[in-house]
Amino acid sequence: LFPYTTLFRSALTRLAEFDPRQAQVLELHFFAGLTFDEIGEQLGVSTRTIKRDWTMARAWLHGQLIP
Repeated sequence: LFPYTTLFRSALTRLAEFDPRQAQVLELHFFAGLTFDEIGEQLGVSTRTIKRDWTMARAWLHGQLIP
């Protein structure tokens, strides 16, 4: 389990360097359990933007974790 956690954290750090908001969306939804509406309110952007960021972040992360 530990190597996967380290790999995930490393990929999340790279995502934050590439697109900080996408990384925030992923963390707030995945780890904090916030809804897309709640994340949008917290970050000051629309729910649609949050959903788009979520989709892009997941695709990017998948590409980093699954070669």
